[in-house]
Amino acid sequence: MSYPGDESASGAGRNPADHQTEGIQSRISSRGQVSIPARIRRKLGLTPGSTVEWCERGSEVLVRRATKYSSLDIHRAVFSSSPGAKTVEEMDAGIEIHLRRRHPRP
Repeated sequence: MSYPGDESASGAGRNPADHQTEGIQSRISSRGQVSIPARIRRKLGLTPGSTVEWCERGSEVLVRRATKYSSLDIHRAVFSSSPGAKTVEEMDAGIEIHLRRRHPRP
C-alpha cells in the first residue's frame, strides 16, 4: 500500500514480479475485517481456518500465509479416506448406538 508523498509510490526498487496483483482492492468492515480476494486465496492455498500473517515493511504491509499447511491439508492427512456417504437412517442408528453405549440404563 502506498501513500501520497511516499518514495515507494514511484515504484523505484520494486520487482514487478512481486506485484502482479496490484489493483485488487478490499473494503474494511466496521469490525476491522478484510476479505481476501478469491484469486489470492487460491494462489496461497488459503481455506477457511487458514491463518495469515501481517508484516509491516516501511509504509507497506505484506500479507502472507502463516503456516506451511492449511487446516484442510491437515484434515486430509489425518483423515486420508472418506467414510462414505450415510443415509439419514444409518446416521440415526449410529447415534442411537452411541447414546446407548455412552448412557446405559440400569
